Amino acid sequence: MKVTIINKIGYVKKAFLVVLMLFTVLNFAQNGPLFEQGKSLYKAEKYQEAVNSWMKIIADKQHAPELYFNLGNAHYQLNNIGPSIYYYEKALLLAPNDDDIKNNLAFAENAKVDAIEPLPKTIFYKWYYTISDILTFDGWAYLTVLFSISFVLFFLMYYFLYSERRKRLFFAAAVFSILLFGMSLSMAFSIHDDAIKNNPAIIFAESIAVREAPNLGSEIAFTVHEGTKVQIVEKDTDWALIEIVNGKEGWIPYSDLKEL
Repeated sequence: MKVTIINKIGYVKKAFLVVLMLFTVLNFAQNGPLFEQGKSLYKAEKYQEAVNSWMKIIADKQHAPELYFNLGNAHYQLNNIGPSIYYYEKALLLAPNDDDIKNNLAFAENAKVDAIEPLPKTIFYKWYYTISDILTFDGWAYLTVLFSISFVLFFLMYYFLYSERRKRLFFAAAVFSILLFGMSLSMAFSIHDDAIKNNPAIIFAESIAVREAPNLGSEIAFTVHEGTKVQIVEKDTDWALIEIVNGKEGWIPYSDLKEL
């Protein structure tokens, strides 16, 4: 009976995957003409019409770096700096090594009003991000498991072998493995914490006063302009506490930004 139930569950899962794949293919087939239509409109310099065409694809919950890249290009041609940076950033999230996206994002950022100097980074901060960028969170997690297994195997070899030379060798290997295990585990947790805390957004308002408290009667701390990338630290009803790269914080209406 158990085998029969498991087989049935397996068939259900396979059927669900097949249906999901067919649904995805049908969506792409339906949205393909819209994407091509947007490209034709863009070439004809009808940039707003191109945006409207591509936004229909996003409304259908389809996402691709090419789609966001083209939306960024169209908004840039319309001089919509905030939306252009937003869509380039969205494209970069899906294709982080794409040079065309990086170059166009740099052009759009040069058109911003704000030129904010980031806080200086310590040498340890630079080392951390250099090492953390080697692998993703999943990569560090897999490496943690690998080093934990290596430690157990090396320790067992050390414990059961009789040769003093080999015992010393496997003891050193076990110690080295546990050190690497600790480092990879620490990196996995740090990257996970960074991902949770990372909540970037792009300012869409042409100019907005950042206030010391979440109400229009509070003092103005500083001003930010369209296209500036910020971190959302906290939300309070219709307000967001933001932080810019130089460490300054303040409150703005949530409607004046868009989360990535």
